Amino acid sequence: MLRHSLGNSSDSKNEDGSVFSQTEHNIVAAYLILAGLISILSNIIVLGIFIKYKELRTPTNAIIMNLALTDIGVSSIGYPMSAASDLHGSWKFGYAGCQVYAGLNIFFGMASIGLLTVVAVDRYLTICRPDIGRRMTSHSYVGMILGAWINGLFWALMPIIGWASYAPDPTGATCTINWRKNDVAFVSYTMTVIAINFIVPLAVMFYCYLHITRAIRRHVAGDRPPNLSGDWSDQVDVTKMSVVMILMFLVAWSPYSIVCLWASFGDPRRISPSMAIIAPLFAKSSTFYNPCIYVIANKKFRRAMFAMFQCQTHQAVPVASILPMDASQSPLASGRI
Repeated sequence: MLRHSLGNSSDSKNEDGSVFSQTEHNIVAAYLILAGLISILSNIIVLGIFIKYKELRTPTNAIIMNLALTDIGVSSIGYPMSAASDLHGSWKFGYAGCQVYAGLNIFFGMASIGLLTVVAVDRYLTICRPDIGRRMTSHSYVGMILGAWINGLFWALMPIIGWASYAPDPTGATCTINWRKNDVAFVSYTMTVIAINFIVPLAVMFYCYLHITRAIRRHVAGDRPPNLSGDWSDQVDVTKMSVVMILMFLVAWSPYSIVCLWASFGDPRRISPSMAIIAPLFAKSSTFYNPCIYVIANKKFRRAMFAMFQCQTHQAVPVASILPMDASQSPLASGRI
């Protein structure tokens, strides 16, 4: 049982009780350790491909590299702290550690969602609006990427400075938004975050990929706009991955959003401990979904991975056979792309 009431304020700095047995904590810790290792390894492979093959430093890949960095951030900082606390049986890094842990998870999580949205916009401009896409410069992409990072930083800092708060969840072994204190600050923060960082990105991704799918279907039907070019088998591959990406986006973040909505408009004490731990675990799991979507599920990137493992030079792996996006994109350079 919790050593403290579920209704305790987040201002309490010793709210470390747990509704889980030590065996259950150990199971969660084992999952976090395994997931963390998979995430770190797979995302390092993603970065390794871009480092080895300079020709791959295109605008879309620059976004994906930043996405890999967010995943490495969560899996190298958040996973170990949470796993150590589960093995300990309760949160073991104190109040300050709770604020840092929860803040970093929100920071990397919101930045990841923002970068996924930037990928969708980039794909839309490249395929559906190439007239605009060709006018995009490296500064344009840097601005969009920085926007995703700044957005994540903003929402991570808000609970620390007083808009909502961070506190251990009912499992006692991880820290997150204190949804047990569903006051006005929590409700307003939660509703704003869900609107800006869940509903809006999902709507943008759906709009972009819907139009990408229509553009590819028109091409297949022979009604190809004269200003579209590139390897269309790759574009179909990207569209299929995009559908998986949206589904994984929903799988990863929907449980957490449901818990926050439930806590906002219902009784947070009725949220089961299993739901309380599953929701953040699903959100964290996006760190190893993304490499699967962007690397493993794409045959072009698989070829690049195999070439890297076989220590082939960049000449042995033509850029056109690797890029999962429009072949018209050129490597990043200052000024125009």
